[in-house]
Parts: sequence; C-alpha cells; structure tokens
Amino acid sequence: MSLRQFEYALAVAEEGSVTAAAELLHVAQPSVSQQIRGLERELGVELFARTPTGLVPTVVGRAFLREAEAAVSAARRARATARAVADELVGELVVAVQMGFGTRQLPGALGALRHRFPRLEVTVFEEPSSAELERLCRRGVLGLALMAACERSPADAHHLGDEEFVVVGAGHRQPGADRVELRELDGEPWVRFDRDSALDGVLLNVLRENGLTPVTAARASQTATAVRWAAHGLGVTLVPASVVPHGHEHLVRPVLPAVSQPVIAVLRPGAGPAEAALLELLRKETWSGSDFPSPTH
Repeated sequence: MSLRQFEYALAVAEEGSVTAAAELLHVAQPSVSQQIRGLERELGVELFARTPTGLVPTVVGRAFLREAEAAVSAARRARATARAVADELVGELVVAVQMGFGTRQLPGALGALRHRFPRLEVTVFEEPSSAELERLCRRGVLGLALMAACERSPADAHHLGDEEFVVVGAGHRQPGADRVELRELDGEPWVRFDRDSALDGVLLNVLRENGLTPVTAARASQTATAVRWAAHGLGVTLVPASVVPHGHEHLVRPVLPAVSQPVIAVLRPGAGPAEAALLELLRKETWSGSDFPSPTH
C-alpha cells in the first residue's frame, strides 16, 4: 500500500466517482481506477459499492478510510516539519475551535501566522460539540484545538485565559445595571443553542445552579444568530463576551454571580513547528475574564 493509494481512495469517497476524483487530483481517470483496484486486490476486500448515485464506501471501506485519513494527515505534517527550514513553514495546519471561544483572539493570531509563513495553508472550522472536539483530538486529525477546559481535558493542555459570559437581550430587567443578577431573569424567554452544543450546556448548568428553569424562545446554531435574535427582542441569550459584535454593546450585561470558563489550547501528540508557532501567537493575545464591551447608560 502507498500513500498515493490512500489519497486516491479518500478522493473517491469525497467525490463519489472516479471521474470527479481524477479531476480533483489533476490526474488521469485510468490512474485512479488502477490504484483503487490494486488497493482492493492487496487488501482482499471491496472498498466501494456502486449505487445509482455513485460510489459509496462499504462498511469495510469506511473503517479503512478513517485510518487512511489519519495516515495522510500524518504524512502531510511530516512533510511540513521536514521542510520547516530557514524560518519557513509549508504544508497544512488544521485548527478546530469550540463555538464561541477565541472569536477576537484567533483572527489576530492566524493573521500573524500567515504573515510570518505565507506558504502555510491553515484550515479552521468551528465545532459546537465539545465531545466531538475531544474525539477529533484523540484521533490526531487536528493540529490544534481551542476549547473550554473540562474534567476530561488532557493534562498537557495549555491554559490561555478565560472567557466571561454575558447576557444579551433588549427585554431583560434592570437595563441600566452594570451587572444583571441571574435571579432577575426568572421567567425570561431564552434564545438557546443546539441541544448537543457546549454553549447550551453552559446555560443549563448556570440556570440550574441558580434555581432557574429556562423558557425556550428559540434555538440557534450560531452565536451571531443568537445575538441578533436577542437584539430584536426574541429573548435573552448567554454567550462568551468576545462573540458580541460591535453595535450591540448597549444590550450586553455581565451576570452576577459571574460566569466564566478557562480557555485551553490542545496540541496533537508530537506537534510540529506550525502548531508551536500558533500557540505562541495565541499566548500573546489578550485573554481576560473581564473582556466584554462596556455597557452604556
């Protein structure tokens, strides 16, 4: 088996056909077909099944592709490490962020990283589920993950700072107060997040600790949507302070008792120079538990 065969199999799985995979890889279609047939002969299994909608991985194929993806990612990182000479990094860095965290800090750090290493390709995606982030970290797919600390956080995680949570909403009581007491929000409708998201878990824990039961007005899958809906009076929402966009400062109040979560960076085992460089830049960003827009009176 070769790394090229792994890459061809992953492309076929992604595109659903040999023709589309060949176009994606910029190679001739017969070359892709030959590599896939050779791989299946060597393994003694069928990796793909033909269906009316295209090629679909078999059960065995799906298991194989999971390992192939990890192998290809590891090979890319190895190439990037080997070529990290003369203060130059190339290759791919995959970064995952738990939804709502590092909204202000990550763009600056990534901008500085790309300025320093313009040939480095950085892929960033936002993940609402902390459980899924932890699973991806264990698989070694991610170069760096930015998330809230929890009981299952690895011992070698890097603590960057804290995200303080704030209430956003036009309809909450005490609109002129510097801080809003959670008990004053009893009975308010809430703009919540998807049930499996970490942010919705924070809201539920906070309300339960204060003896409150949420009245759900709506659920949003993105923090920006939740803030906009709260701004239009649909309900109140609880979000990390850094996600609140400019123009909504007058609707923001930190809560009493204060709610915050430590933010950590988790690097893959055997992290290379790209991950180390991004971690260094993230440490230079401002991480503060009181980093929220000042309310206007």
